Amino acid sequence: METLKSARKGDSGEADSDLSDQIKAATKENHFRAENTQLMLSYQKGQITLQQYKVLLFSLYEIYKALEEELDRNSSHPAVAPIYFPQELARLESLESDLEYFFGQDWEKRVIVPAATQRYKQRLRKIGQENPELLVAHAYTRYLGDLSGGQVLGKITQKSLGLSSKEGLSFFSFPGVSSPNRFKQLYRSRMNSVELTEEEKAAVLEEAVEAFELNIQVREQDSGLEVTETGTETVGLQSKHVETWFTASPVLQFAVGLCVALATVGAAMYGM
Repeated sequence: METLKSARKGDSGEADSDLSDQIKAATKENHFRAENTQLMLSYQKGQITLQQYKVLLFSLYEIYKALEEELDRNSSHPAVAPIYFPQELARLESLESDLEYFFGQDWEKRVIVPAATQRYKQRLRKIGQENPELLVAHAYTRYLGDLSGGQVLGKITQKSLGLSSKEGLSFFSFPGVSSPNRFKQLYRSRMNSVELTEEEKAAVLEEAVEAFELNIQVREQDSGLEVTETGTETVGLQSKHVETWFTASPVLQFAVGLCVALATVGAAMYGM
C-alpha cells in the first residue's frame, strides 16, 4: 500500500522511528475521508437528536466492551503494557452509566447490535486472541480521538439535546486526566517506546488503516437495527410489550455512524 510505504519514510527517505507519526501518516487519507462527510459536518453543527444519541451509545458500548476486555486480558503483553491506562482512559463504565441514565437498569435488553458494529467487535476479539500487538492501533485511534475532542463534543451534544446537566454525557469526561495535552504526549511517548519488529510495525500500520475503515463501515452500514423501549416482560432481545421502535433509516444510519465522529472530530480539530 502506497500510503503505508510513504508513512514509513520521512522527507529525507529515512525510516521514521516514531510509531505515532507513522500511524498518522498511514491513516491520513482515511482520516480525510472520515472527517469530510456530511455526517461530520452535521455533527459539528449540533444536528443530533436524543434518539440518535441513544443509538450511538449502544454502538460505542459494544466497541469499547470488546476493546477494553481485550486490553485487560493482554495487559502484560510487551506491546500492550506501555499503553495500558485503564484508570485514565477506560470508557466502559461511563458508557454503562449513560445507558442506564437514558434507558434504566435493564438497558442491556434493548438493543440489537448492527452488522458493522459486530464486525468491529469480532476484529477486536480476533486480534486480542491472536495478535495482541495490533490492539495498539485501535487503542490509539479511539482513545486519543475521544480525549482530544471530548470536552467540545460533550458541550455540542448537551446543547443539541437540551440537557440541563451533564448526566448522560459521562462518555465525554476523563476525570483521571488532568491535562489532555500532557497526557497525549505521554501516551505517544509510551507507544513510541513499544519494541516491534519491522514486520510487526508494518502490521500495526495496516491495522490502524483498518480501524478507520471499520469506523467508516459503521457509519455507512445499511443493515437493520432495532432499539426497543420495552415493558416489564422481555425475552432475550425481543420484547413482548413494545412501546417504541427505532428502525433503520437514513437518520438512524446517521446516528450509528457518530461513533466514528467521536474519534475523528477530536483528531481533526486538535490533532492526535
